[in-house]
Amino acid sequence: MKDFMKLDVKELNEYKVQLEIKYNEFKGKKLNYDMSRGKPCPEQLDLSAGLLDCLDSYKASDGTDCRNYGGLDGIPEAKQLFAEILEVSPKEVIVGGSSSLNMMYDTITRALNLGVYGSDVPWGKLPVIKFLCPSPGYDRHFAICQQFGIEMIVVDMKSDGPDMDVVEKLVAEDESIKGIWCVPKYSNPDGITYSDEIVDRFARMNTKAKDFRIFWDNAYTVHHLYDKGDSLKNIMTACKEAGNPDRVFIYGSTSKISFSSAGIAAMAASENNISLIKKQMSIQTIGPDKINQLRHVKFFKNLSNIEEHMKKHAAIIRPKFEAVLDILESQLGGKNIAWWNKPNGGYFISLFVLDGCAREIIGMAAQAGVTLTPAGSTYPYGRDLRDRNIRLAPTYPSLEELKSAIEVLCICVQLASIGKILAENS
Repeated sequence: MKDFMKLDVKELNEYKVQLEIKYNEFKGKKLNYDMSRGKPCPEQLDLSAGLLDCLDSYKASDGTDCRNYGGLDGIPEAKQLFAEILEVSPKEVIVGGSSSLNMMYDTITRALNLGVYGSDVPWGKLPVIKFLCPSPGYDRHFAICQQFGIEMIVVDMKSDGPDMDVVEKLVAEDESIKGIWCVPKYSNPDGITYSDEIVDRFARMNTKAKDFRIFWDNAYTVHHLYDKGDSLKNIMTACKEAGNPDRVFIYGSTSKISFSSAGIAAMAASENNISLIKKQMSIQTIGPDKINQLRHVKFFKNLSNIEEHMKKHAAIIRPKFEAVLDILESQLGGKNIAWWNKPNGGYFISLFVLDGCAREIIGMAAQAGVTLTPAGSTYPYGRDLRDRNIRLAPTYPSLEELKSAIEVLCICVQLASIGKILAENS
């Protein structure tokens, strides 16, 4: 099929009729496929079944009985494991519960009520707080800001990371900008890995707020689809070398490595940051689930074993990503109505359609039994001003379900695009 923009009205209407027939056929099948979130499939979860019976002792390496109170910042071997994953020192790590999102939420809460290292006053006592939000981005980051009344400023994503010209200008001028959300490796949803230059610019940029923080959500650091994955420059090292050692909070978890609801999460930061956070946390909790930390370390042992484990994950989900990309190319390629990324890892494919069409396409897909992430979710306040981004999450459905779901989506993209083109022509 030729470029839709070069078809005349008759050709567009004729093709529309063919697409409507296919669309109604799918509606008649009463499909029920959910691609709304990046969830591991059951086969991926089965890879970590050995976690459930791997313990032969409840003692950590320092003699701590993991069944009892204590261990505010995690057992030593769990801190060592995450130090390997996040490329920091164990002294710069706090290991928490099962959710890195929970740790990010708590970090924001403490910053609002108590401040961060270097704050003159808690953020919540300031008249206005702002965060920069590279977009499209992770909806749950944006939801945290929205819940706490933190003003969000959209920063466009480029092919190698956020638009740093905009970031640098804004943080240098506005003291009320206290942070930025980043998913630096296989970003959600674009699948972009930040370039070395982007990392260096983050580390050395001048910020008017002396307590500015980068929230570095490195959720997909070991989630490669292929043997040769993307590499990401070490932000902690870059910040230290630039003279800004306290600038970054790094987060990670095993949520998509082991069990999504029962993994372990960690954050890393400078020793100055960690010292203050531990002091603040000491009122909040006596300690995390150390038994879960211990069994994860017993099962995975080290980063090398995790990397081998993740190759098994890749073998399960890589065919799903490739199927989505193949169908998008065969059904939409060359038609000048849609564009998409081809990630080397992570959990998402970011699809861009003609302006003003995403919400309609997602609604049409839902009517045919395919649930996608709601339109606008990848932007602050749920508002994609161009209404063009659709986040695809290929991991959870079976391969056959996924193929049908993407075929439905492609039909909806074409129908909505034809409708837009015809309306503009009229």
